[in-house]
Amino acid sequence: MTPKPPMLTGYRVLDITQFVAGPTCTRILAELGADVIKIELAPNGDRSRIQGIKPREPKSSSQSTYFFQHNHSKRSLALQWKHPRSTEIIKALVAKSDVLVENFAPGVMARAGLDYDELRTINPKLVMCSISVAGQSGPLSLQPGYDYIAAAYAGVTDQIGEANGSPAQFTIAIGDVSTGVAAAMAVGFALLHRERTGEGQYIDSAILDTYFHMHEVNVPRIALRGDKFTPKRNGSQHPDGGPTGLFRCSDGSYINITALAHQWEQIAAALGQPELVDDPRFKDARARRDNNDAIKGMIEDWLARLPDRVSALKVLEKHRVPCAPVLTLNEAVGHPHLRDRGTVRRVVDAEIGTFDIPGLPVKFSRWVARADVRADLLGEHNEEVLKELVGLSDAEISSLNEEKVLVRDPTLADQGPRRASSHRSRGA
Repeated sequence: MTPKPPMLTGYRVLDITQFVAGPTCTRILAELGADVIKIELAPNGDRSRIQGIKPREPKSSSQSTYFFQHNHSKRSLALQWKHPRSTEIIKALVAKSDVLVENFAPGVMARAGLDYDELRTINPKLVMCSISVAGQSGPLSLQPGYDYIAAAYAGVTDQIGEANGSPAQFTIAIGDVSTGVAAAMAVGFALLHRERTGEGQYIDSAILDTYFHMHEVNVPRIALRGDKFTPKRNGSQHPDGGPTGLFRCSDGSYINITALAHQWEQIAAALGQPELVDDPRFKDARARRDNNDAIKGMIEDWLARLPDRVSALKVLEKHRVPCAPVLTLNEAVGHPHLRDRGTVRRVVDAEIGTFDIPGLPVKFSRWVARADVRADLLGEHNEEVLKELVGLSDAEISSLNEEKVLVRDPTLADQGPRRASSHRSRGA
């Protein structure tokens, strides 16, 4: 079967986002073929350019591993945000674009004269997506913050940590990345709607909404029982039992066991204690939930008698008990399964060198993800975008540079074209 061009080839996206949630959305669209023009704000562009690992030389380079991971496959156009000419340029780009994604605080785009009601007069077919912490409406809509603020409001942070201790702080951007994926999905559906109806539309995407959507079972319980039911932190064990949780091996490492109600007999067989099936303490899922601590003790006593984690996993897998080693990130990055699937993707950057980033989280049968992705330096495609899409002359672009409407990585002046563009096919 001959691979097809990426699904979004021919669509153009304006990306006025930074950090993680918004850039994740637009990076997915770029990977799927859209021409994504990342509009970065002077003087330093996306604030993630100063995070992660930066090249040792040249020290003035705007590149970083953090920026690369979330913004590869896009073209950078860097502007002075509040300059009137910048607003004109953005509106001219809107007229020739299919999608605009932004993640300013609610109200910023309206104050700049770039809210959806204004932009749809320029392009009625525009799909615009605004990503924020708590959404564009409601009492919290003006609440400043990031991923972890939304997790706290969503009742998620309170569920993480030891039973008798304090809540625990996430150290990865679960909400940001998940919101970016959800927003990319919504944009794709809106484009499908547009194909059928000719209508553009506005999408309001909130990190808080994404987090709340992750509650898989407890919201109905609270609705029906009120304060008679309050979810509690349960440390290394899932409160619904199973057994489901983390268990310490004799070598100091940990494994995860996630067994459902119908798999208790398999657990008993793996432990070499088939009599547990008829033990009244464990007769059904509710009984096992109520005796969760006893089950944890039995499993860890069994693990203590085995030489190491590998031995434990072999026994559990023999009895078809769902289990996994609790890997460090270092171990996960080197795991052959993740390497084989491209979940861990190796990339090369001219300034930083060779390193790994996460790959696209889905695979397509008619299109293969590219390995040769790259990320722009700040303002690297200023001239190209302005000539191609806005129709500006060399003299007009020079004037914008002199007026400091445009900004760009200082190393570009010394390099000329950094390397041939490897961005996707561009929209009409």
